[in-house]
Amino acid sequence: MSGDRREFVQMSLAGLSAMLAGGSAGAQATKPEQPSFLVVYRPGPRWLPGKPLAEQPLREHGRYMLDLYKRGVMRIAGRFADGSGGAMLFGADDDAGAQAIVAADPAVVAETFTYELRQWAFVDWASVAKRAPA
Repeated sequence: MSGDRREFVQMSLAGLSAMLAGGSAGAQATKPEQPSFLVVYRPGPRWLPGKPLAEQPLREHGRYMLDLYKRGVMRIAGRFADGSGGAMLFGADDDAGAQAIVAADPAVVAETFTYELRQWAFVDWASVAKRAPA
């Protein structure tokens, strides 16, 4: 794994851990009423056939993800274990804003990735568990 990719993965894992503990910089910057969106990235027309994810031209994509995290837009993100793409959970004010965030991703612009974008409605399972009879 390249140094840039290793750093990105480590930051993603650190962000997830912090978010789950309630202390993510990204989670703190996100407005509580702001809708959440899930984008699933898959190989696109310019994906390099036969090359694993680590050998795809994704350096600028990684930088973009890091910038989204630093700005509090990205909540969590990471690659699929089988190397077939990845996913990102992020906040945006509306569908158009979410679409603009994904459309500006360098891997989408370069057609290395295609994507599916969906608004995500969370279930606060911790609250549900607290209210549930024992």
